[in-house]
Amino acid sequence: MKRRSFVRNATLATAAIGFNSFQNFTPKAGQNVKLAIIGVGLRGQAHLDNALRRADTDVVAICDIDERMLGMATDLIKKSGKKMPQVFKGDVYAYKKLLEQKNIDTVLIATPWEWHTPMIIDCLRAGIKYVATEVVVGITLEDHWAVVREAEKQNAHVTMLENACYFQDVLAILNMVRAGVFGEIIHLQAGYQHDLRGVKFNNGIDPYDSGVEFGEKGFSEARWRTNHSVHRNGDLYPTHGLGPIATMIDINHGNRFLSLSSFATKTRGLHDYIVKKGGANHPNAKVEFKLGDIVTTHIKCANGETILLQHDTNLPRPYSLGYRVQGTNGLWMQINKGIYVDGVSPKHHEWDDQQPWLDKYNHPLWKRWATKYNEKAAGHGGIDFFVLHGFIEAVKRGVSPKMDVYDAAAWSAVTPLSEKSIELGYETVEFPDFTNGQWMYRKPKFAVDDEF
Repeated sequence: MKRRSFVRNATLATAAIGFNSFQNFTPKAGQNVKLAIIGVGLRGQAHLDNALRRADTDVVAICDIDERMLGMATDLIKKSGKKMPQVFKGDVYAYKKLLEQKNIDTVLIATPWEWHTPMIIDCLRAGIKYVATEVVVGITLEDHWAVVREAEKQNAHVTMLENACYFQDVLAILNMVRAGVFGEIIHLQAGYQHDLRGVKFNNGIDPYDSGVEFGEKGFSEARWRTNHSVHRNGDLYPTHGLGPIATMIDINHGNRFLSLSSFATKTRGLHDYIVKKGGANHPNAKVEFKLGDIVTTHIKCANGETILLQHDTNLPRPYSLGYRVQGTNGLWMQINKGIYVDGVSPKHHEWDDQQPWLDKYNHPLWKRWATKYNEKAAGHGGIDFFVLHGFIEAVKRGVSPKMDVYDAAAWSAVTPLSEKSIELGYETVEFPDFTNGQWMYRKPKFAVDDEF
């Protein structure tokens, strides 16, 4: 498929913009939140598992087109002892039948990226007032505008389930930033630096590190995610890095992204992996991948900060989100687990071990909730619990999620903007203001207390 067709098929027409106040919605008193999940692949099953563990949530419907994934999901439900939800399947539009049901309070979407925008908009138009989506929000910039405009039009809420915002070290650093430990923040860095070669390719049976097939012959993410590396060149997955540092400098809440420029290296990693694992004569060795092995993006912010992002998924490397938060008084660098605060650190020009600092500034959310769940079972060290908890609590209380539609759009829009910058020869491109000027008046609300 040509890139133009690939993008066009994932794009929706946009609607007129308005900045309406969102309508509140709460389930009836004494009743559980009735949750439907569209997409119960491996990521959707993680959310399903956490939802089944909650006493305040009933999973009333699930939808997927993959019988194997549906089987795995229904096994989870049986083991939980909870009532079996309605199951919708058959074709790619089976989710529309799900949306016709009258017993749904909220929908969680965990499908391939190209389906996020149409599914979000269909949920909103079906009258669902709370929609949660896995990252990212859409493929094109028009997708992001369409989601924002439809949420405003329907007086509804859309949140992106960016679990990285809840890492224990990230929230402790957020506490330190708000306490002024680092002084005025000047520069931040982060990235999605994760060897995904064994995710983008498999043997069609086992999801990880098992072969060099993708597309129709692949399983799980290899079935759809790898095609983005064939057709697109940009930062395809920015939000794990960007979301947490955006909260530290109040993006959309007194600050905003102004512009970005992106650069991409040559592409070698995926081809070399296929040759190494499958041989030079494997049909996939002839595939031309467009995604640069390392994509670097530089962002300028309204309050003067700069952000450096890196997308690095095609080469061998240990996993790292590479956070760096630097201010006039000192900095944190996650990669070496070090903190330095001028005039406070005991040794001049030498790093402190971060752990005493993280313990001192441990966030109230972790203090309150870390003992309430099984960290291993909750997923990703517990952050999967926090991100679902935040969403469900917002639904129960009838309030805006702590990470709202404007945050989702801004963090996710880095992808199409980075593609545009690279396509234009690494030009600087303007960043849209999805809040229509309201960023100047919106107060920070993420992780301001121990509630959710």
